[in-house]
Order: sequence, then C-alpha cells, then structure tokens
Amino acid sequence: MQELSHLLAEATAAIERDYFLLSIHGGLPVYRERVYCYELYHQMRKRWPGGCPFWLNGEVDKAAHPKLMELGADGFKPDLLVHRPGDMGGNHAVLEVKPARSARQGAPKDLNTLSVFRRVVGYERAIYLIYGGDISGKLVEHIEHHAERSDMPLPVELWVHTAPGQAAVHVKTLQSSAAAR
Repeated sequence: MQELSHLLAEATAAIERDYFLLSIHGGLPVYRERVYCYELYHQMRKRWPGGCPFWLNGEVDKAAHPKLMELGADGFKPDLLVHRPGDMGGNHAVLEVKPARSARQGAPKDLNTLSVFRRVVGYERAIYLIYGGDISGKLVEHIEHHAERSDMPLPVELWVHTAPGQAAVHVKTLQSSAAAR
C-alpha cells in the first residue's frame, strides 16, 4: 500500500481542534489519545482507496488469537492496523499513537509493541505517531535515544503532528544500534 504515507498526512491534516485537544467543562482542554485515534481512524477511512486489499482496523485486541498466542505476541493491542484480517501474510502497517505529553514515558512500551509486530508478527511498516503539545527536538532525541539503546529490531517510522489543520510529517526512521550491527 504505497499511498499510506500520503493518506496518513491528509487524514491528520483534517483532524479538527476539538478532536486534537478535547475541551473540558470547567477546565483547560486536554489531549486524549483515544479521542484523537478515533478521529484519525475516521479521517483515514473517509480517504481509504476503493478496492484496496488492506483494511484499517482500530485497537484490535489480540488476546486469544491462536497464531499470536503461539508467537507470544497476543498480549498487545496496537492503536491501528493496516492488514488483511484472517491472513497473516497480509500484515502491512502497525501504528501506535501518543500525545507528546505522554510520549517520554510511553515510548518504551510503544516501541516494544511496534517492534514485536514487525519482528514476530511480520508487519512491513511500524509507525509511531506523536501529536500535540511541545514536540521539541528534545522529545524526538529522547525517543531516538531509547530506540538506539534497545535491542529491538526496528526500523520504526517516527511521525509528528504538531497542530490541528497541519499534516503529520515523517521526521525520521528509528534504528537500534543492535539492529545496525
């Protein structure tokens, strides 16, 4: 699915402020990953190419999946999958999404999930999408540093979505030093 990068950029650009940063009665707006992911799913589905052999699914619970149990990968629930359900040979992309405020702490778990789906489950692409807030170079460096130190077989594409109305961009592909050797 060559057009996934373009589709992801278009879909993220269409996410409106109220899905990006949720208004709270009596308080300041907050970033809510699930609200953002549901809207991202919606925007991607609106643009999904007709006749595409892959499906977009959100937060598929892999518990009790016989093949993934056998592989030791059944304890994961990625945010989005681009795949052919029922066909382990049709695993195209796995996506994890995290608001910037949670990415520093969430990176180890998310990178591990992405790595397992690349290495064990056979997905072709792994995308880590960070959105909102202060996505500074320091946050990107922190995530990159964690990826470099890990023994996880990457690559994982790191995408950032800084503001509503703007497209997410692929900022770098993360590699571990162990995988580079």
